[in-house]
Amino acid sequence: MGKTAGLKVGFARANINPPLGIHMTGYFKIRKAEGFLDDVEVCVIAFNYGEKTMAMIAVDNCGVGKDVFARYRKNISEKVGLPIDAILIHSTHTHTGPALRKVGGISAEETKVIEDYISFVEQRMIDVTNFAIKDLKPAKMGYGVGLAPNIAFIRRYRMKDGSVKTNPGVNNPDIVEPIGKVDERVSVLRFDREGATSVVLVNFANHPDTVGGNLISGDWPALTRRYVEKILDNTSCIFFNGAEGDVNHVNVHPKKGDFNDMFNDFDGCSRGYGHTKYMARVVTGGVLQAYDKVKYVEVNDINYLQKVVDIPANVPDPKDMPLAHKYNDLHNQGRDDEIPFKAMMLTTVVSEAARMVRLEHGPESFPFLLTSMSIGSVAILGIPGEPFNAIGRALKVSDEWEFVIPLCYTNSAEGYFPMQDSYDEGGYEARGSNFKAGVGEKIIKYGSELLTELKNK
Repeated sequence: MGKTAGLKVGFARANINPPLGIHMTGYFKIRKAEGFLDDVEVCVIAFNYGEKTMAMIAVDNCGVGKDVFARYRKNISEKVGLPIDAILIHSTHTHTGPALRKVGGISAEETKVIEDYISFVEQRMIDVTNFAIKDLKPAKMGYGVGLAPNIAFIRRYRMKDGSVKTNPGVNNPDIVEPIGKVDERVSVLRFDREGATSVVLVNFANHPDTVGGNLISGDWPALTRRYVEKILDNTSCIFFNGAEGDVNHVNVHPKKGDFNDMFNDFDGCSRGYGHTKYMARVVTGGVLQAYDKVKYVEVNDINYLQKVVDIPANVPDPKDMPLAHKYNDLHNQGRDDEIPFKAMMLTTVVSEAARMVRLEHGPESFPFLLTSMSIGSVAILGIPGEPFNAIGRALKVSDEWEFVIPLCYTNSAEGYFPMQDSYDEGGYEARGSNFKAGVGEKIIKYGSELLTELKNK
């Protein structure tokens, strides 16, 4: 697949709209797709240098199932001819996408619809990866950083009674302060190709959960791609989400027009498709800040490396299991109104109960897949779930790499990865996480070690 020295880059995209009626994932309730606000797609950027070729795939989906990720990588490897380690698959994490994983409590017929869709997306990924490799053209690379201000907010808050709540509601008078710091940076990789369109890779960290409802949408990541391509002539765009585990779009203290085009949804979060467009425009603005002034760097190699580490499991205390089973059973029976919590606290206790039932008999630890790739002096680290923003900020600091781009939901789906203080103080993410306190700090440690190994490979 290309033996001539020098970086080559290819790009391809395909529509993956599902059939109506398919189940949607993203909330702890049943939703079926009733229509479309915009298309969901799979995009691929391929890289070649000498004998090495690798592909980064981004799919508009909330979170591909762990087993489906493994199946996709295996079959793409076999059909396309790439090593599995050279294949990175990323979910943008839109909460208005169709299911690409098992959904419990549904009929055999409904399950078959999901299984058929999983197979459809698999073939699309194989095709588009092949197209991207066939599209490889000599290219030069530049990197830069823009800003997307005031659209990402830490969603964990300290309350007046000393408790910590996730998404406590807009204009809640009991809010004291957010817990954490937001990363507003928009990372941009620009690839100028000989005789072909340029390709821009965009990375920003935030939850794509601005739409709500039962209409299919790629949320602001998909709209960002389209806005970038509309503004920048002869440019294709691919988007990868960052460390978004504890950040979302909800401004709990809106002023002036901040609440335009929004409504308060069932879980206390404000949403609205008009705000989705606004988010995409602001992220696009960050891309435009960087695009023309990227720092071009020489690329002398590309590389890829993955590593599996063990992370301790968040095994429940046996004394908590009777109540956990009660809440889990009530939720699975559609009887949430009998659980004595509302809005986001209901989501929190339901998530926690499900985690306790899931881990009642172990295991004591989980294998945890970290994925890395490099293009010259730029490194990419794929994390298999939802890392807190602090993890992404820590990983971006490197003495070995000029530029580091952390990604969420890459090559596996393992849920939330909170920092230690989240376990100490409480909140939705830590209470529902499969992983014991310390997982966030371990990801920083193991991720940094993997990037060092990649540098020395």
